Order: sequence, then C-alpha cells, then structure tokens
Amino acid sequence: MAKSKDNSFLQQQGDSGVSGQYKTWFLDYASYVILERAVPAVEDGLKPVQRRILYAMKEMDDGRFNKVANIIGQSMQYHPHGDASIGDALVNMGQKDLLIETQGNWGDVRTGDDAAAARYIEARLSRFALEVAFNAKTTEWAVSYDGRKNEPVTLPMKFPLLLAHGAEGIAVGLATKILPHNFCEIIEAAIKYLRGKKFELVPDFQTAGMIDVTNYNEGKRGGKVRVRAHIEEVDKKTLAIRDVPYGVTTTQLMDSIVKANDQGKIKIKKVTDNTAAEVEVLIDLAPGISPDITIDALYAFTDCEVSISPNACVIVDKKPTFISVHELLRISAENTKELLKRELEIKLAELQEKWHYTSLEKIFFEEKIYKELEKRYATWEKVLDGITEAFKPFRKQLRRDITREDIVRLTEKPVRRIYKLDIEELDAQIKGLDKEIKQVKHDLNNLVDFAVAYYENLLQKYGKGRERKTEIKLFEAIQAKQVAIANTKLYVNRADGFIGSGLKKDEFVVDCSSLDDVIAFTRSGKMKIVKVSEKAFIGKDIIHVAVFQKNDERTTYNMIYVDGKTGITYAKRFNVVGITRDKEYDLTNKGAEKAKVHYFSANPNGEAEVVKVALDPNSTARKKEFDFYFEELEIKARQSLGNQVTKFRVKSVKFKEAGKSTLGGKKLWFDDQFGRLSTEAKGQYLGSFQPDDKIFVVYKDGNYEITDQELTQKFDIEKVLQIEKFNPEKTVTAIYLDNDKQQFNVKRFNIETTTLRNKFMLIKEGEGNYLEAVTTHPEPIVQIKTGRGAQVRTQKIKIADMVEVMGWKAVGTKLADFSKSTEFEWTMKEQKEDPEQPELF
Repeated sequence: MAKSKDNSFLQQQGDSGVSGQYKTWFLDYASYVILERAVPAVEDGLKPVQRRILYAMKEMDDGRFNKVANIIGQSMQYHPHGDASIGDALVNMGQKDLLIETQGNWGDVRTGDDAAAARYIEARLSRFALEVAFNAKTTEWAVSYDGRKNEPVTLPMKFPLLLAHGAEGIAVGLATKILPHNFCEIIEAAIKYLRGKKFELVPDFQTAGMIDVTNYNEGKRGGKVRVRAHIEEVDKKTLAIRDVPYGVTTTQLMDSIVKANDQGKIKIKKVTDNTAAEVEVLIDLAPGISPDITIDALYAFTDCEVSISPNACVIVDKKPTFISVHELLRISAENTKELLKRELEIKLAELQEKWHYTSLEKIFFEEKIYKELEKRYATWEKVLDGITEAFKPFRKQLRRDITREDIVRLTEKPVRRIYKLDIEELDAQIKGLDKEIKQVKHDLNNLVDFAVAYYENLLQKYGKGRERKTEIKLFEAIQAKQVAIANTKLYVNRADGFIGSGLKKDEFVVDCSSLDDVIAFTRSGKMKIVKVSEKAFIGKDIIHVAVFQKNDERTTYNMIYVDGKTGITYAKRFNVVGITRDKEYDLTNKGAEKAKVHYFSANPNGEAEVVKVALDPNSTARKKEFDFYFEELEIKARQSLGNQVTKFRVKSVKFKEAGKSTLGGKKLWFDDQFGRLSTEAKGQYLGSFQPDDKIFVVYKDGNYEITDQELTQKFDIEKVLQIEKFNPEKTVTAIYLDNDKQQFNVKRFNIETTTLRNKFMLIKEGEGNYLEAVTTHPEPIVQIKTGRGAQVRTQKIKIADMVEVMGWKAVGTKLADFSKSTEFEWTMKEQKEDPEQPELF
C-alpha cells in the first residue's frame, strides 16, 4: 500500500513537471525554429543563416574571391549550427546568381548535380549586393550568440530580395514557400507601386519552361501554379525536352517518364539525357505512336508538368505572417524608401557638419583668428576662450553655434602661411557643399522620385541578361483518359455476363486504357458502365460492349425490344451522355422480367439503318414480314418508351441495309489559344464536318498539310498562318518572299497531294524565304502598301487577272520588290459558305 502511494506521488510530480516543461520548452523550440531558422524576415528577405553569411562575406570583402571553406569558417562566428547548414545555404544563394559571384563547380539546379567541396570553390559578394544590402550607418546591431561580436538584426536591403530569391522552409506547425520572380519585373512593379499604379507579379524560374498563373492568387495560401517543360517534336519518332519544370531535375524527369512507360500510360522505346550547357532529353517513340498524344500524356502522367502551391509566410514584427507577394513588394518598396530617406538624412547631417567646419576654417584663416595662438595666454583654456571670443562677430555667417570641440579641431590644424588660393579653395568647397545640400534637401522633399530613380538605376546597371526566362502561358486541361495509351485488352464472356482484362480465355473486345470506362448492354435491356478491371459482372447475355466516351452526343444507340408486361414491341433511338458508374439502368418499360431486346446497334455518327422484322407465323397479322426504318424515329432520352413497332409477337429482327447519319455535320472550331481542334465553340469556326472531311493547314514557313478531325492533335499557333475546312476544288493563292531575288512572288495552285499529316513545301525553298499571305478565295484581291509617312503608296491587284493556276511546285510570278515597309492585305469580301456558320467575326 505504501508502495502504491509512493508511485502515485512520483507520477503526480512527473506529470506536473513534464507537462509544464512541454508547454514552455516546446513553445520555445517552435518559436526558435520559426524565427531563427526556417522563415525569412520581411525587412531584408533573409533567413538568419543567409544574413550571417552575407555579413561574414562583407567583413572578408577585399574585391577578391575567397574559398567557400573560409567563408563558412567566418560565418560560424555568428551562426551556431555547424558548417553543413552554412555550406548548403551558401551554395543555394550562389546558384541564384544575384548576391554572390561564384567561381568553380557550384552544381546545377537543372540536373541536381551537387557543388564541389567547399575547399575547391570560391565566392565573393556581387557589385549588386554591395550596393543594395549594406550600410553600417543604417544597420541595427545585436550581440552574436556567444557575446563576442555584433551582428546585424537585419541588413538594410534596398531591394525586394525575397521576391527575387524565393524562399522555402518548414518550421513547427507552419511552412513557407515563396516562388522566385523576375528581377526586371520586380523593379518595374516597385516603380509602378511608388507611382500609384497597378502592377502584376508572377513567378519566373532559372530553369525556364512554361507557367500557367491563372490560379496564382498573388502567392497566397490556396493559390496554385502549373509549370511545364517545353517539349519539341523533332520528327514523328522523336521528342525533345529542352528545359525542366521548377523544382524538377533531369534525373527526376527521366525517372517519371520511365515509370509512366512501365505502367503503360505512355509508350516509348527509350529516353536519353544529353544535357550539357543546355537541357536536352530525347524520347524515342514506339512505332505507330502519335507524337501529339504522347506530348499530352507526358504532361498528364510525368513530371513534365508539376503543380506548385505557394505559401507566402514571412516574419513581420517578430511573428510569422501569411501575406501576398503584392503585399511583400509594397512592404519592400516602402522599406527601401525609408532606408533611402535615412541615408539622405545622414548624408545631409554630414554635409551640414562639413559645411560648418569648412566655413569655420575659412573664417579662422581669412580673418586671421589663428593669430590668437601667438598671444601669451596664461593657460590653454584661455587660448581657446580667446579664439571663441574672436569668432563672435562672424557667428551670423554660420548655421549653428560654435562648440568647444570645433575650436579644438581648428587648433589641431597645422598653421602655415595662408595664400589667397587656399581661401579660394575653401570658398569653392563651401559652394560645392551648398549645392550638394540643396540637392539632398530636394531629394528628401521628393522622396518618391528619388526612390524611383534609384530603382531605375538598378534596372539599368544590373537588368541586362536578367530578362524573363519562363514563358507565361494558359494550359489546356488534359483529360488523362484521352491521352492514355491503350495498354489493356478487354474481354467479354457474353453468356455468363462478365467483362474484364483478366478473361483471357474469352472473347476479345478492344484494346483500351486502364483509365477507361466500359459501357455494356444485356439482352434483358439493362445497361451498366464500369471501370476497366480484371473482372466485373454486368448481367447475363451481353449483347454489346464498348469503351464509353462521356458527353458523346453523336454515338446513337438503335434498339427494338418487347415490353414484358404488354407484349408490345417498341423501337427507340437514344444517346448516353453521362451516368453514374456501377449503377444498373433499365432501358425497357419499368423493368418487366419478360422484357427482351430483339435488335441493338451502336452508331458513331447517328446512322439509321433499315431492319427486317419477322413476326410469329402463328400470329393473326396479315403481314408477317416488313421493313422498319430507324430514320423515322427521333433521338430521345434513354428512359423513353419508344415508338410502337407492332403489337404482334415478333420472331426475329435482322439487319437489312445500312443507313445514313440523321445528325448534322460535326461542327469544329480551331481554338487559337491552345492550338487545338474543338467542338465547344471556342476560337475560329471551321465548319460542319462529315466523317470523311479533312482540314487544310498552312504554316508561315511555307509548308502545308492536310489532316483529319482527330481532336488530340496539336498545332503550334505561332506557326499557323491559315487553317480551314479542306475543299480540293478550291484554288490556293499564296504570296511569299523569294529572299535570293529580294522579291515577293505570287502563285495559284490546286492541292494535288492526298497523304494525311504530312507537310509539303508550297513556296520556293531557300534560306530566308517565308510565306507572307495565303487565301482560298476564288477571286483574291490584294492591297499592297509600300513606303512610310508622306511616301506611302498603295495599289490593289486582282490576282486572278495576273496569275494563272499552276502546279503546287511552281515558283510563281513576281508581285513586288522586297522592302521592309511592304505590307499585304486581302481586301475581298469574306465568304460564308456554311449556312450554319455562327456569326463570330
């Protein structure tokens, strides 16, 4: 019992002690990590380790490079966390190429290669860092961790460094992730802010690539950016990646591509890293694989596209605060303005002090007050009093009272014979000081203009070579199902009612993707959509299985079934646009048990066939056999009852004759924002297309191609000059530059090639040749404008009267001499051949 009491007492004491220590120690630890290690300060944009490194480098600075090992050693006087943390932070700053100039192998953020050992590489502060980050007169100081030295609380940073460098850190209970921004754009935004104008700031990365900032949300929590690598189609069998997304190395990129290939999401032969001075990752495609689909799949399934969520957290007034990058810029610009003001005030005080002493010196010599030193005063204090008394008549010439320290300084100056030139030199100094004081006062009174000029000077001195590297672009949403490689074989056991990729002994249906949905129908009139899997039960007696395309309004199902309740046979046509996965739908009249489907067909373009209906020979119908035309039915909802075919018992329904589509042509647009074909009324309307219709594309480099309606193909919008529905009867008129003869030629021809997705050159080949204008109008009229200003001349030419139709390989006829000021414009009335064409223009 006594032992129990003792244990209870110890437990009580232990709980009290541990909980108390936990409350205080953990809070102390969390505060330390947040304030002293992980999160940067808003004043200078630096974490403590970065600040201490820069200050140590300033102490060592003599204009020459220092070994990084020495810099680390110097920094350890201020940073108590060992050489590894200092070395990593120093390399990280050096790789950003802004505050620190580097020498030696500092690694590569694109490939993930590490820097060489600290004893082999060197660094020094950049001219930019020396200009914007240091001023002992405006620096607030604190005692270092061991009490031996002073270190800056924050550096007097006159630049939004945090926005240029970016920052990333994980603390206790919070994290920060500020993306880097472009040097020049930061300065331009700061100038706009100081001028009271609106500004925008979006990230920019050393690794280049592309970025979609639609949801950036000014870098606040909840925002997101999407970053992509540029992928170039070298040829139909090879793709080249020319850069990497921010935060991704070439090794990680290749690993993600190999993984996607192993999972069957893409299909490639091999991937090779040829990165040297520039990034180059080559991807060899498997035979028969589309480059366009593979590019989309690389963005969908690999690290060729990554999503980054910013989280701007900084230390403000010794507390972690979540703010936007716009607010960060405003704080930094105001901080810079305040630092410039303090520097001007210090400079003004120094100039005024110098003016005062120079004026004293001039009076001292010009009025021969120095002769007081020759008088025999009893004490030195009497000498100083005599000099002070001698200055009384001249006090009005000064701007402040004369102190005893001023008199002592004058007496310490060597007294020699004063020449007129010495007095004149002092006058010149005073005038120069007056001019400087006036300028400083003017700058103080016009502080915004002074700060703007300061930023403009930074931009002029250091902005060259720091232009934006990351292309701002709007990314289209890539549907993974549409670009996934068909890596799965689908089988069906119709009698037992199972479908799946594991039924290899049963009937093969189609190659599909593991991401696809499958739609299936049974003889009893049931429909179900399921995910591709090893084995899934649909229902016995399956009559149709296919890959399901959501929102497909063209695939039309034709069905004839007998109603189990009434025995009446109905026919209907319907689409399946969207449903709930794994739910069973009944397509007959409320699911009577005796319902049965006599005939079923799936038609990709709404085709309406003719079927032969045979009735039971024992029925009382006068006509035992007749044709039924599906084209007479409207396409209705899948739950509709349908139209009555017959009330008599049906023996069989058999296909008789294929029919035409009852749907209008498929309307296509060219989405010039993403370079895609679209069915969603975005961009340029191309027309109403039947299944066999083609598209005619002309490129600025003089090539043309005929292509199909496949929506997954992509066009480079920067290179497309003309895109329209292909009509082989139309005559193409093209104007191009013959650079060799320095003239513009014109030619008219009909398309004679039939190979799809193959480019053909329609202009004369030669270096510098390019296509200027093209049209398929039957009566092309071009207006040619030459000269500038008062010398402008224009003329209109009817091309058909000037040039005959020739072969597509012909050189053409001279139209005009080459001049940089020459402009061509088609002036004929635009045709509207498609009566269903929307009024978009």
